[in-house]
Amino acid sequence: MPIEDTPPLKPEFQKSVDGPPPPRASPYSFRLSPEDRARLEGDAAGMSLAAYIRWRLFDPESPPPRQRGKAPVKDQQALSGVLARLGKSGLSNNLNQLARAVNSGSLPVSPDVEAELRHAVAEIVAMRVLLIEALGLKEEPR
Repeated sequence: MPIEDTPPLKPEFQKSVDGPPPPRASPYSFRLSPEDRARLEGDAAGMSLAAYIRWRLFDPESPPPRQRGKAPVKDQQALSGVLARLGKSGLSNNLNQLARAVNSGSLPVSPDVEAELRHAVAEIVAMRVLLIEALGLKEEPR
């Protein structure tokens, strides 16, 4: 059997062929006061503390690394309100029906339809505002 036709090695055997694993990063620990730790966690804004400290120590001039954070929701009650409104509104069903009517060309533009569309838009805007507040974001001007 030519070498090109040999199947790849199983992962457990491949390790011994590739040589020893690369050395792991050396850990370093230090103690923080509760106030200092709270400040670091607040400044990290969702980054892991290790990543935030490495960034501040070794590359503070660059923008912070973008990572999916674990920052808590600023206002859990507001987020619950958004989800409750979304569940009760039936918006997804209504928008689907409107899209179907538009695609088939059978959407009559009557005052009732216009009022329903305006109501749906108002609900979406209200949910957007609540969601932005709940996540602690700032709304950008349009």
